[in-house]
Amino acid sequence: MDDTIRQAQAFYDSRPWLAHYGEGIDTELNALPDQTLVGLMQRACEQYRERVAFTICLDNGLHASYSYGDIDRLSDQFAAYLSEELKLRPGDRVAVQMPNCLAYPVAVFGILKAGLVLVNFNPLYTAREMNLQLKDCGARVLLLIDLFADKLGEGLRDTDVEHVLLASVATGFPWLKRTLIRTVLRLKKQIPTPTAQTQSLENALSQGANLLKAGRFSPVERATDDLAVLQYTGGTTGVAKGAMLSHGNLLANLAQIQQVAGPVIRPGNEVILTALPLYHIFAFSFNMMTFFMNGCRNVLCPSPRPPSNLRKAFETFPVTKFSGVNVLFHALCHEDWFRGKPPAIDMTISGGTALHASVAKEWKELVGSELCEGYGLSETSPVVSVNQPTGRIVLGSIGLPVPGTDVRIVNDEGAPVPQGEAGELAVRGPQVFSGYWNRDDETAQALRDGWFLTGDVATMDADGYIRIVDRKKDMIDVSGFNVYPNEVEEVLDGHPGVAEVAVIGVPGKNGGETVRAYVVRKDPSLTEQALIAYGKEHLTNYKVPREVVFRDELPKTPVGKILRKDLRKEATAET
Repeated sequence: MDDTIRQAQAFYDSRPWLAHYGEGIDTELNALPDQTLVGLMQRACEQYRERVAFTICLDNGLHASYSYGDIDRLSDQFAAYLSEELKLRPGDRVAVQMPNCLAYPVAVFGILKAGLVLVNFNPLYTAREMNLQLKDCGARVLLLIDLFADKLGEGLRDTDVEHVLLASVATGFPWLKRTLIRTVLRLKKQIPTPTAQTQSLENALSQGANLLKAGRFSPVERATDDLAVLQYTGGTTGVAKGAMLSHGNLLANLAQIQQVAGPVIRPGNEVILTALPLYHIFAFSFNMMTFFMNGCRNVLCPSPRPPSNLRKAFETFPVTKFSGVNVLFHALCHEDWFRGKPPAIDMTISGGTALHASVAKEWKELVGSELCEGYGLSETSPVVSVNQPTGRIVLGSIGLPVPGTDVRIVNDEGAPVPQGEAGELAVRGPQVFSGYWNRDDETAQALRDGWFLTGDVATMDADGYIRIVDRKKDMIDVSGFNVYPNEVEEVLDGHPGVAEVAVIGVPGKNGGETVRAYVVRKDPSLTEQALIAYGKEHLTNYKVPREVVFRDELPKTPVGKILRKDLRKEATAET
């Protein structure tokens, strides 16, 4: 080992970030008292039984709620149904394909109480995507929102699924409102005829209640190391893979989140608005699980698009905590109703994609509190680092590693690089997954010598603050020079005529790549020449886009990540 590597290793081993933790945050990880997620749920339900746990708020203002006691009772019923009626056994997988609604936490907690493995599915998947993921995970049961029941025929073909249950966004509403919502959806032809045999979630819960009365079920004991969730990666850079997260992985990350956010969370007295989908690991761990164990109220919005869908929720409930992604914060800041009466939010967490400094500043000026950017992945349960609410906020950074987490920046050989240099971000900690489901080759590439290689290019400053430069796979090679799309996107996003932008590399005529920008215009008169000229004012010449393609919209994941891979695929097809 040469002196440079030795010095770099010593820097990361010293954990410089610990000296810069915020007020009230312990530097050592304090484990939660629970052995499994079920224990955590039961503890919260016992302590906060009469409090409201979840409220669904539709874009028209109709809302309904479940208390902690309701969640405990209904999830017991669902667990009994899965275990005793469907004869599922510990370790079997259950796929859940739903937007934010009251049925979601009931399903999740019931699955875990039965000792089963939750597999989160995006409800917007095409039938083909459903089919591929169902085949990969081997789920025996699928719980699907009824809005997409027409996908079942193709989606179930040649899978292991034996039973399909249908849920509704109307679940949890009183009978009259439930009937009204379903009638309206049917009149709008938004509830299709199922293309496979199904049963309603309501019937399943009723059968489960009868089984409990007969004394035929009690929660299944599981160990800390047992698999709890099969969380498929977002697939923004390739084919989605199932990250295996144990009860211990998720509990460790909840303990880490609690230590960082705990000083500004008032147990039993917070209202968090959940616009991001709960089937995404960020909202699952932060919005749902963290605030559930703190006895808080979670306001669920089925979809944040368009952002006006959130208006009634913000106006009806005293929202104090919020999480989102850059594109959502940007959109809300330009909604007249939001600007006219900004909510009294005292903690906002940004994740999922890079937060632009201009958006963070605008949010603070409007709402009055800082936007705290963090970072995580499906493979890390998810939180790795965050700008701490009680610490120093460094715009453009993803903050400091959470307690109990080791981080280092490495080169292509896996050796640590000197502080300040760019390299791949590697993570080690109790929240890191054990591997990819049925993907030993992918696991071997991602987990090396106890470290998870994230695929993200990053730097770390002397205080331990991390900056994501870009995805390793997204880096553009322009005549031997590295161009990071995030940097170019942030510059172009500063043009007043730009609403959204994505940057990719396209094959050049003489080898290498050239920079192309895809732009959604805020100002219809914006031209390609004007935007390229703007880029030349702020970027070195080789980083400036050689062409600009204007679009009405950009492809995105449900949490707002722009899918550069889709744009690259399109560009490749042109050649």
